Amino acid sequence: MTKNFNLIGVLSLIFAMFIWGSSFIALKSAMNDLAPFTVIFIRMLAASLCFVYFIKSFLKYDFSKKDIKYILLLALFEPCLYFIFEAKALQLTSASQAGMIASLMPLITAMAAGYFLKEIITRKLILGSALAMLGVISLSVNASTSVSAPNPLLGNFLELLAMSCAAGYTIVAKYLTHKFSALFITAIQAFIGCIFFFPFFLFEYFTTPMVFSVEALSWTIYLGVVVTLGGYGLYNFALTKVDASKTAVFVNLIPVFTLILAFLILGEKLTSFELTASAVILAGVILSQMPPLKRKKKA
Repeated sequence: MTKNFNLIGVLSLIFAMFIWGSSFIALKSAMNDLAPFTVIFIRMLAASLCFVYFIKSFLKYDFSKKDIKYILLLALFEPCLYFIFEAKALQLTSASQAGMIASLMPLITAMAAGYFLKEIITRKLILGSALAMLGVISLSVNASTSVSAPNPLLGNFLELLAMSCAAGYTIVAKYLTHKFSALFITAIQAFIGCIFFFPFFLFEYFTTPMVFSVEALSWTIYLGVVVTLGGYGLYNFALTKVDASKTAVFVNLIPVFTLILAFLILGEKLTSFELTASAVILAGVILSQMPPLKRKKKA
C-alpha cells in the first residue's frame, strides 16, 4: 500500500474520531457535578497513571534542545490551551454544536500547513473555507439559548479557538513522529497536562462547590483512559502512517458521531436550521479537500 492510503492508519483515525466525538458528551456530563478544570486534571491524572509503566523506556530517547522546544509547544497547544478553551466552551454551548465547530479543524490545519510548511493552498480550499465559515457564523448567531447552552455564541467561539490549538498540535505532532513513538507523544501530553492543571484543580477544590458523584467520576475516568489514552494514542499512531494534511480530513467525522451520541445519550434536539448549517459546514470542508483539476497538456 502506498503512503497515500494506509488501511491501518485510516482505521485508527476512524476509531479515534468516534472516541473524540464521545468526548463532548463525556465532558458535558462530567461537568454537571464537577468544575471544568477538576475534570481535566483527573482526566490527565488517570491517563498519566496508565503510562507510569513505560517511563523507563521513554528515558532511552536522546532529547535535543529543539526536541524539548517542540514537545513543550505540543503540550501548550494540547492539552493545555485546547482543554481550557474546550472546557469553557462546553459550559456555554451544546455538545452537538461544539462537535460541528470541530469540523473546521481540517481547514485551519490546511491554512497553518500552507503558512508554516509552505504547502500549496488551492482556490477550492479558500472557497471551501469561506463556505464553512459562513455556516459556522450562521450556526453561532442563530443558536438558541437554553439551560445547557446559556451563551452559544461565546461557547462556539471558544470551541473555534480550541480547534486552532488542535491544528497547531497536529503540525507539531507530525514533526515529532519522525523521532518519537506515538506512545511517548501521548504520554508526554498526559504528564505535562497533569502538572499544568494541578493548580487549577486546587483552586476549584477550595473555592467551587462540587459533587464527586460516581457518574461524574466515571465519565472523567473514561475521558482519561479511553479518550486520552485511546483517542490520542490512535491519532498519534495514525500520524506515523498518514500525512498530517490527510489526517485532519477525518476530523469531519467528529460532528457526525457527536450528533448521534448527543441525541442518544443527552437527549439533545436538532432543529432543521442546525442541520442545514451543519450541511453547509460539511459541504465547505468537502469542497476544500477536493484535488485541483489537472489541466490538459497542449499538443
